Amino acid sequence: MLTTAPANQMQLESVLERIFAIRRITRRDQQLLMSTLLSKDGLNEQESRQISKVFDAVQRGLLKVVD
Repeated sequence: MLTTAPANQMQLESVLERIFAIRRITRRDQQLLMSTLLSKDGLNEQESRQISKVFDAVQRGLLKVVD
């Protein structure tokens, strides 16, 4: 199934909003963010900064990683 860039962008925004709202990130969320960050396909500067912010928060212990 092919997805469009706007659909991927909406999914990414939704995941980021949920992560920051509940202060938790699942392993699946982590995998999605890593693959999105590494793909660099349609990723703008703001999205890249938000993803980096998530990983920084995980490293600092501000976000809890759950399965």
